[in-house]
Amino acid sequence: MSRSTRERIVAESLRLFAERGYAATSVAEIEAAAGLSPGAGGLYRHFRSKYEVLAAATHEHAARTRTQITEGLAEASTVATTVPLEERLALMCRIGLAKAREESELMRVFFRDLSQFPELVAIVRDGLLQPMFDAITTWFRAQPEYAGADVDWPAVGAVLGGAVVHYRLFQDTVGEPPGRAERERFVASWVRLSLGLLSAPSPASGAAVAEVAG
Repeated sequence: MSRSTRERIVAESLRLFAERGYAATSVAEIEAAAGLSPGAGGLYRHFRSKYEVLAAATHEHAARTRTQITEGLAEASTVATTVPLEERLALMCRIGLAKAREESELMRVFFRDLSQFPELVAIVRDGLLQPMFDAITTWFRAQPEYAGADVDWPAVGAVLGGAVVHYRLFQDTVGEPPGRAERERFVASWVRLSLGLLSAPSPASGAAVAEVAG
């Protein structure tokens, strides 16, 4: 299905912002990439400014993320608990990596350019990043094997979700995966670390160990 002019402007502007930076991308370049006559003002028939294009892309990606996370959790939840935990964990990690890949352009813009637009930072934080971390927390809490684990689940979600986001961001900006660990090695390590939560000591136990060591 062909995209509308507005959709092309949003998609191409985000691609250019990710590749060149927001400040270095001109309206004329966006128009040319979207199939419009550069410098003829075609962008302004749909948006009042370059900033408004960026804001639209940010809002639309955040809205799409909320829907996709709901669908992704539903998909992951359909996997029966009779399936080995390692396989369920690998599926969850791959879902996260696929989402991070889909949002890689916005993530590059976010970490490089959005500090000048705090209102857009809040949208990405609350509409895209935090929902990803919350989804991981929700999923872990729903797995019977982790029912007795005494861990700080929001912090765990931040660590595991942050690893997924960083993996894709590093790959996009540096040109190779962090540690040169290809995707399946990353997934296997993510799973192994997650399995380690099953035997995580309680905070009280950790304090007792520290006291003995002291």
